[in-house]
Formats: sequence, structure tokens, C-alpha cells
Amino acid sequence: MATVSIEQRAQVIVLGNEKGGSGKSTAAMHLIVGLLRDGYRVGAIDLDARQATLGGYLAAREAFAAAKGVALPMPLRAAVYRSEHDSRADAEAEERERFGAALDDLVRRCEIVVIDCPGSDTYLSRLGHAHADTLVTPINDSFVDFAMLAKVDPDRHDIVQPSIYSEMVWEARKRRFARDRGRIDWIVMRNRLGASEARNKRDVGATLDALAKRIGFRTVRGFGERVIFRELYLQGLTLMDVKEAGLGISMGMSHVAARAEVRSLIGAIRKPAPQLELTPPPTA
Repeated sequence: MATVSIEQRAQVIVLGNEKGGSGKSTAAMHLIVGLLRDGYRVGAIDLDARQATLGGYLAAREAFAAAKGVALPMPLRAAVYRSEHDSRADAEAEERERFGAALDDLVRRCEIVVIDCPGSDTYLSRLGHAHADTLVTPINDSFVDFAMLAKVDPDRHDIVQPSIYSEMVWEARKRRFARDRGRIDWIVMRNRLGASEARNKRDVGATLDALAKRIGFRTVRGFGERVIFRELYLQGLTLMDVKEAGLGISMGMSHVAARAEVRSLIGAIRKPAPQLELTPPPTA
């Protein structure tokens, strides 16, 4: 059973990027369930409450457990809605208050809080990023998604300059450090990896390694392209629940490999990288 002393602050894990379709909410859900099954008290915050991908996933999980009479581990959860104020200043003040209230409540009651951010640049997303202890940015393993991190020379694959999103993370790191001297451990998760060692895959990996040294993140292997990561969404389940939920699904090698990928990601997050000096991303 995981235990944390009263004096210790809950770890805040933020799932963030500015591109849809990278498996961000799926990764968030599998992290939440994996951590719950490790014995942690987990909180979950959906900062895209209107779309409610994570919130809907958790609601379906609760409904499945009630309907089937199955005891499934559940996080404490909160949804933070965008303000409808016309004034930008008033809207940001209201969103800041809503976010702060949700986070403060869960940080007091949990050991780990997982925040799922919108797949776009919003004030709530920037708030979430700035409060991260660990930022996980899933990207599909291609140069299409790489553009979210940096502009790349099409011929030599050299990095031309960091992207707007990378600059936003830099600003979040500055705000976090100014607030409490804390640092954000940024992890770029190479998601939906294929089995073959294609040239494009090698090129993406090499370019990511070069960018990591420039702007200060570490890369981890994410989830493979497996149906099991998505097929249980409607029931609110993950592959970590297959046996307990009594679904009658036999655990094949693909399921075992998928569970190992989730465990590997959790291990990487729970073992923070050595703290580095806070340096701005080069612009050229």
C-alpha cells in the first residue's frame, strides 16, 4: 500500500498538448486506474469539462460498477468549466478561482492528482500546466505530431525553432518556479508506436533526442497501437480492469504487453528526472 506522510504534498501529474487525437485522455485514464490499483489515493480533474472526455470515461466507469455490482477503484474527481464572462479579466479570475478550489481540495485528500487538459490553448490549460509537478505530453510517433513541439527542417530534420506549445511550457515553468520554487518534470510520451523499426520512427526518435537536450524534457515509450487501449471506453474500463470486471476476455500476449507499457509509464512518472537548470528554449 502506498503511503505519504501528512507533510508531503500530493504529486500533480498533468496530461497536456495542443493537438487532438494523440491519446491524451486515454493515457490519463490508464494512469489513474494503474495508480489506484497500486494503492494510491488518486484525484482526477477534467479541465475540458464541456467535452468531458475524461469526465465521461469516469462516469461510465461508475455506472458500469453500479450496474454489474463490481467493485472498481475510483478516483475522487472534479470538472472545471470555462467561464462565460464576456470580460477576459473577469473570465480568467473566475476560472482561476474554480481551478484553485478544485485542486486545493484534491491535493489535501489525495496522494496523486491527475489533470487532463484541453487539446487547445486555453487559460485553464495554461493554469493546469503551471501547477504540474510532472507534465506528460503524448504525441503520435510521426513528424505530423512533432510539429507541436518544434519546427523541423524537411530535408535534414534539423530543429529550426521550438513551437508555440514548447514556449508555453517554458512560461509555465517560469510561473511554477516563481510561485513556489518548484520545477516541472516534462515527459514527452511517444505514443501509438508501431512494431516495425521504420526509418521515419528512427528519424523521429533522433530528432526528439536532439530537441530534448535543447528545451529540457525526457522521452518515454508510450502505448503501442493496440485496440485494447480504446475498446473498453464505453464501459469506462481499462485493460487494468479486464480480469476484475468479469468481461470474459482472455489475456493474450498483446494484453500482457499493453499492461507492461502502462506500468513502464507509471514507473517513469513516479521516478522524477534529476532537476536541471531552468533555461529558456533557443529560438533558432
